[in-house]
Amino acid sequence: MNGETPMVKALGIDPGTRSFDLCGLENGRAVFEEVIDTLEVAKKPDSLIKAIEKALPVDLITGPSGYGVELTYLKDLNIDELENWYLTYILLLKKKHLQEALRQGNIGIMVYSAMTKTALEMKRRNWPVCYIPGVIHLPTVPKHRKINKMDIGTADKMCIAVLGVYDQSREYGVEYSQVSFILVEMGFGYNAIIGVENGRIVDGIGGTTGGPGFLTAGALDFELVQLVEKWEKADVFSGGGSIVSGRINPEEMIKNLKEDEKCTVAWKAMLESIVKGVSSIKVSVPKPKEILISGRLTRIEGVEEELRSKLSAFAPIRRIGWVKGAKKVKEAAQGYAIVADGLAGGPFKELIEWMKIKEAKGTALDYIYHPKGVKASEKLKSAYRFK
Repeated sequence: MNGETPMVKALGIDPGTRSFDLCGLENGRAVFEEVIDTLEVAKKPDSLIKAIEKALPVDLITGPSGYGVELTYLKDLNIDELENWYLTYILLLKKKHLQEALRQGNIGIMVYSAMTKTALEMKRRNWPVCYIPGVIHLPTVPKHRKINKMDIGTADKMCIAVLGVYDQSREYGVEYSQVSFILVEMGFGYNAIIGVENGRIVDGIGGTTGGPGFLTAGALDFELVQLVEKWEKADVFSGGGSIVSGRINPEEMIKNLKEDEKCTVAWKAMLESIVKGVSSIKVSVPKPKEILISGRLTRIEGVEEELRSKLSAFAPIRRIGWVKGAKKVKEAAQGYAIVADGLAGGPFKELIEWMKIKEAKGTALDYIYHPKGVKASEKLKSAYRFK
């Protein structure tokens, strides 16, 4: 970052399972932070619009990007087709399934509805918004690691890895090309493990391709998938540590490890899946400089210590550093803001160019090869053809 860089104001919006976090950057420093309970956004989508208004004017906003898509600017989307585009490619959801889930009162789907309504409102207001890729869209991830996958790290997880590249470069005074780490992100709903080599994302394990998160079941036995037959989008948000332990939040689960066997079993499953995930990502990043940890669950008392105990055999462990000025918004929101800043030509331009975020292509539906999967993705894409 140098004095000749133009002054840029950028805003990132992270649509978390527990909270929506907004981070505004100016000259590479956090100058705006807002945290809104996800339940509030689900019930009152206008609360997110009001929060964004507080940060305006800005040069660019990275909007809630869900599963991710190649860099797409809201100004280039027709408002009459925006809802179908957003549901199809950002949320991987059919409108009829959205309506069915809304009738059932599913909170996760209510959030999806709020995100869609927010996109439409931002379009009406002509705000400078773009949508960004997830891990699977990046050209730095070899195609053979994408086969029959849609989520190897959603847009928010990709953004945390961007923050990680910046942080390690800053921490050790090295070029982006010398950065190497494995990111362990433990959020309220999903976990993710991302591999970074030479300052670029090269592999990832997303929330439904790895082990269980607190809300999500993670990878399911294909025999179970066949046995159940009918699955709905709302099922993605169930079957994880919360169901196994019978606890409504991770703090309760971890607090009761010694007294409740169900909590112990749930936590062991979650923790062991992280260890196995890091071990598998080492195939792609054989000599990481360190393992960076982030996420809401890692801030619960005792969790960081346990991660250090289990993962230190692989590489040194360090909590990911935050951007200057940030005090309360999650890592993903900071990463979203860094991406917005870099795309708008701000201090993080070199970082975003190095990580080839502008060169990301396609959608999360592009790497399905199983015949039935191809058929399902084609049905979904029939609502809106991507370019």
